Amino acid sequence: MDNLPAVECTSNCKQESAQHPYYRLGFPVGCKIGAAAKSLTICTAQTIANMYSNELFLNNHIDFVISYHNSDEFEGSRIVGIEVTPRSIKHESIEAMDCKADAPPQPFHVDSSNPELQVIYSYSVVFKASDIKWASRWDTYLQSAEGTSIHWFSIVNSLIIVLFLSGMLGVIFVRTVHRDIARYNQAEASEEAQEEFGWKLVHGDVFRAPSGGMLLSVLIGCGTQILTMFIITLGFACLGFLSPATRGGLMTSMVGLWVTLGSVGGFVSARLYKTFGGEQWKTNVLLTSFLVPTFVFCIFFVLNLLLWHLQSSAAVPFGTLVALVALWFCISIPLTFLGAYCGFKKDPIESPVRTNQIPRQIPPQQCYTTLWAGVLMGGVLPFGCIFIQLFFILNSIWAHKIYYVFGFLFAVFLILVITTIESAMLLCYFHLCAEDYHWWWRSFLTGASSALYLFVYSVIFYFKRMEVEGATNFILYAGYTLIVTILFGLATGTLGFFGCFAFVRKIYAIVKVD
Repeated sequence: MDNLPAVECTSNCKQESAQHPYYRLGFPVGCKIGAAAKSLTICTAQTIANMYSNELFLNNHIDFVISYHNSDEFEGSRIVGIEVTPRSIKHESIEAMDCKADAPPQPFHVDSSNPELQVIYSYSVVFKASDIKWASRWDTYLQSAEGTSIHWFSIVNSLIIVLFLSGMLGVIFVRTVHRDIARYNQAEASEEAQEEFGWKLVHGDVFRAPSGGMLLSVLIGCGTQILTMFIITLGFACLGFLSPATRGGLMTSMVGLWVTLGSVGGFVSARLYKTFGGEQWKTNVLLTSFLVPTFVFCIFFVLNLLLWHLQSSAAVPFGTLVALVALWFCISIPLTFLGAYCGFKKDPIESPVRTNQIPRQIPPQQCYTTLWAGVLMGGVLPFGCIFIQLFFILNSIWAHKIYYVFGFLFAVFLILVITTIESAMLLCYFHLCAEDYHWWWRSFLTGASSALYLFVYSVIFYFKRMEVEGATNFILYAGYTLIVTILFGLATGTLGFFGCFAFVRKIYAIVKVD
């Protein structure tokens, strides 16, 4: 009502000593005897104990309490809050409805031989004057949101991880790398020939084009497009342009930004592919335009077919799907081609050292320096920075909780960016010291590995926190979670790649090489 969500007040709202009442969006449809009774707020333990298995509670009566504020600045009143109280009342007929406020919950009896049930729905409305001004009407919802102290704990936890990583990188850069560069340059200045050691040994191979450079450039281009979309959307949310009342506005803005940022993805993909020495520019542009969007759209379309089959109101209409495809083909793809054209017109990024014609043999690696061991280790700390905020986001999406702390989310996002880049750089340095110069794909996968932990955590959240059953519900949840995981992995993988790219170019540009 008036862009305010209807909320149900929990038990602590009715306590006069409750300084921070807690609201939740919507209200339960009803409850039944058995396993579902534990989630009900309208059933008492004594009431449940006296029931039979064929009785259920159905919230067919809603009490609306609408708060309004009178202001001298304009004529009339403005709505500043809407609160609902659901009740189960077994009306005998429309003429004989009894909606007394003190009436106890009345169960409905269901006969197994005749499961059809005729229900009369009713409601009552009460208007209540309030001192809350219209400009501050959201404050009540936000102050009552649970977990404000936990958000601060999340920030502190993430900052500790960042300080730990930054300290390790400081030691490596100030002591180890600086000392290595000084020794390398001192060895070059001396007349005696000295054997090279450490990460300088692979200077002739470190900028060798990776295998699968076409696919890597496409993923980096799409990841840059998605990462830019995340940053702009989160910035607008922090500035207050995205209201929690319009939950679909966030998704609409993200889709609109993704469509208009096609030129960014095309430019980055084309420029990086040209740096790898690729010449199949048409294939590169087509893959950038279709690979990731097609994969995501296919998953979304299959899930939507399932919703259509179940005749669910959550299914996206066919006309909306056609509109999305039209935006993709008519705006995103042409902009991707335009960005790719500008990227191929640019000169390739020059390497600070010359690449040898014959690849250097990589010595046997320890178990902790292998590809997948390093990749899995690289995603632990970035995920540790976000898992608390991830809990609130999942609650907001699937449990209909209020989430409006975009300032906290922006701070955690910045910490995630720093942690992902530092983790990728740290592991990249260790692998270069082990004379393993295959860092291109490793840097991307190290940054993207936090998405794997995100998916596992989301599955655990489904079984531990969501009180739903059935294979269909899990398929829908896992499908949408997989889409989010893919987009998140592309964004964080791009961060890891560009962080390592800048780090490797910097250290090999400083050291003197014959």
